[in-house]
Amino acid sequence: MRILYKVFVVMMAFVMLLPSFAHASWDDSTKPGWDDEEARKGWIQSKIQHMTLEEKVGQLFMVHVYGKTPTDPNYEDTNLSRNRGAKNFKEMIEKYHIGGVIYFNWTANIGTPIDFEQVNALSNGLQEIAMDQRMPIPLMVATDQEGGVVARVTEPATVFPGNMALGATRSTDYARQSSEIMGMELMSLGINMDLAPVLDVNVNPENPVIGVRSYSENPDLVADMGAAQVEGYQKENVMATAKHFPGHGDTNVDSHYGLPIINHDLETLHEVDLKPFKAAIDAGIDAIMPAHIVVPALDDSGLPATLSKPILTDLLREEMGFDGVIITDSLGMSGANVVPAGRVPVEAFKAGADILLNPPNVPLAYNAMLDAVKSGEISEKRLDESVFRILETKFKRGLFHEAGVSPDAIENIGLDENLALADQMTEDSITLVKNEDVLPLTSEKSVFVTGPSIGSPGMLANLLGERGITADAYASSTSPSSTQIANAVEQAADFETVIVTTYTANTNSAQQRLVSELKAADKEVVVASMRNPYDIMAFPEVDANVLTYGFRDVSVEALAKVLTGEVNPTGKLPVTIPELYPYGHGLSY
Repeated sequence: MRILYKVFVVMMAFVMLLPSFAHASWDDSTKPGWDDEEARKGWIQSKIQHMTLEEKVGQLFMVHVYGKTPTDPNYEDTNLSRNRGAKNFKEMIEKYHIGGVIYFNWTANIGTPIDFEQVNALSNGLQEIAMDQRMPIPLMVATDQEGGVVARVTEPATVFPGNMALGATRSTDYARQSSEIMGMELMSLGINMDLAPVLDVNVNPENPVIGVRSYSENPDLVADMGAAQVEGYQKENVMATAKHFPGHGDTNVDSHYGLPIINHDLETLHEVDLKPFKAAIDAGIDAIMPAHIVVPALDDSGLPATLSKPILTDLLREEMGFDGVIITDSLGMSGANVVPAGRVPVEAFKAGADILLNPPNVPLAYNAMLDAVKSGEISEKRLDESVFRILETKFKRGLFHEAGVSPDAIENIGLDENLALADQMTEDSITLVKNEDVLPLTSEKSVFVTGPSIGSPGMLANLLGERGITADAYASSTSPSSTQIANAVEQAADFETVIVTTYTANTNSAQQRLVSELKAADKEVVVASMRNPYDIMAFPEVDANVLTYGFRDVSVEALAKVLTGEVNPTGKLPVTIPELYPYGHGLSY
């Protein structure tokens, strides 16, 4: 009996040690090459087998954290009070084993103007922390760098005019070159994932959230431009993310603040909305982001695509054959919150998502997922499938071989030749829609520039002055007050020609009143549409209309060149302006 008892004690001791053996520190020294698919998959599966449940669940989350450094003491209270569940990046990684982070300007991760050294050091610091954990797994470091109106990395980096401007050039070469340059510059900062390109087909002039973020209303042009940008990003080893599946182009509701419904039938969905996503899949895209939109033809439950198994699993995975990573749009947006907050990440995951982006309450979301797996609501097999896709994508982009980036890489940002190419693309995109012999401007006429400050009327007046045009400016708010409108009309009295820098004026009655009162004052009125191309729908009687598709400095500079005839406009409308101008319209001097 004594011998049996000793044997029993030894066996029990061995059993108690099994967990520590099973989850022993992982050895990354025998990583296979990417081309050896069988070895790669075996290596990843073995790594997953050594991960704890908490580590696996953590890989599903991509979150934002406030701070300029991994342990920035200036934002500890902010992080804790805003439900980050950790006081800084370092604690977030250690506590939740997160798979990725997302940088924003408003979280102080990226400044405006950008400090290249700071962002590069932040990224490298985060990767060092991640690779120093018990289970070393590199981070996806993401941001929204679409170009144009949505760009986190701006001057002195290379700034591009945006998707619809590229659409106006009709050049897939420009699309590919712009994403290659953006990809290179992002990688130089240690940002290895871009939540771009936008593949929505913008067919609704009242779309408040997509608009110029789309290349066009033409699904074939969107497909061609999008596939070219996917190739450009991923050539630089930046994970590209097509958004917003199955298509956010035909809505007049912003999913940040509401829940849009897309009432396209199945034929329209396949011929229009889904076509660019299929092209991206064929181009080998790494990730696809579903939208917080309801599409009754695909799922009549009333749930947004983010939470829809028929859309994410049945359509995207099985019918369209996408085997990459599905990453949700921000889970803090109103369009996602149609179920209790703690259920949103669980239901998105059950629908087919892999990465849960930006939950508003990190501890709540993480523990909800952990509890769902522990209770059996989500099987560990299903969890492992998503973790595998995430790790494989990281492996594919070389992160397991080298997670960091040299500080010297920032020397590749804002190169003269790239800035010149961005200028050329922008100049080629400027579209002259209407011209009643007002343009180009000549030195014989004095010019007054007014409009919302976001359209940079002061900068435009200065650029005109540099080209010999007598010009003055007055900036208003985006929705000009009655006092501002009166001031603009009064100041315009001494000038012959007025340029109004409008900003989505087709849906802004105050801007419409500004234009109409200037026109009533018997002035030559040139409308420079600094965002969406549809502004002229509200005041077709203006003397001229020029489209920039964006308000960045690069667009304002190109606009000045076109207004003065230094550049002859060649851009072609990528959309129809209903009842006024057809797709493909564009004048030259």
